[in-house]
Amino acid sequence: MERLGFPDGERRWIAVSLSYDPADPWAVALDLYVGPAAVRWTFGRELLVGGLHEPVGEGDVMVSPSLDDAGRAVVVIELRSPDGSLVGMLPAREVGAFVRGVLDTVPAGAETAHLDVDALVDLMLHPDGQHGRS
Repeated sequence: MERLGFPDGERRWIAVSLSYDPADPWAVALDLYVGPAAVRWTFGRELLVGGLHEPVGEGDVMVSPSLDDAGRAVVVIELRSPDGSLVGMLPAREVGAFVRGVLDTVPAGAETAHLDVDALVDLMLHPDGQHGRS
């Protein structure tokens, strides 16, 4: 559970999870459990890596190190969309462990070795999933 700020100024605790798929080596996903289903935000993993140490990002996703009300190290993730914004704090220790796991799985600079170029080309040529069928 993490504390999130909502536009009305209220803070609520909700469950969140971070995930990483080496098939999409440049991205991480943040799932927000705010109802019966999760809302998934996918963004560049370099934002999470950099945001452990300094403010990074602009536009839809911004990540920065901070301290919570009790003085504990956190990573602040701000998500913006046309429908509104959300600010969340995740424990820096847990984000750091996640980032180490991601970089152990696919080291920085080795992303292209994990990219399935054939699948990417197929997706670009057949975005409807029809794969050339009529």
